[in-house]
Amino acid sequence: MIEGLKIAIGADHAGFELKNTLLTFLGENVKDFGTFSKDSCDYTDFAHPVATAVENGEFDYGILICGSANGVAIAANKHQGIRAALCYNEAVTEPARSHTDANVLCIPSNFVTVDQAKKICEIFFSTEFEGGRHARRVGKIACA
Repeated sequence: MIEGLKIAIGADHAGFELKNTLLTFLGENVKDFGTFSKDSCDYTDFAHPVATAVENGEFDYGILICGSANGVAIAANKHQGIRAALCYNEAVTEPARSHTDANVLCIPSNFVTVDQAKKICEIFFSTEFEGGRHARRVGKIACA
């Protein structure tokens, strides 16, 4: 599924357990940006480093997890080179990649099961960007 891809992952306390499960599921080419405990923390402390690492090209993709995934998605999307997508089921995950070329997957730990999160990852990392008319639209996202 992710062979050859370099993935950065981060989560706050609400996403800590799901992050650890996904680390095992995803394998070797994943770097954990934290958090490293269930202690209360700020999602931005993990969203910005993951987004920066993807934006700078150190990683191909990022995964961010918090309770609703709204906070991490908002924070990550402040970065010019990031297209962070909140994915909570299979139906919204496929077009996140095929239509918007999302490069950061945001998963709401309070609203998905572990099995759903694994399926979301499988779809996200196996779906290609379609390009074409979608490339024109993605090109209009940047505010630079």
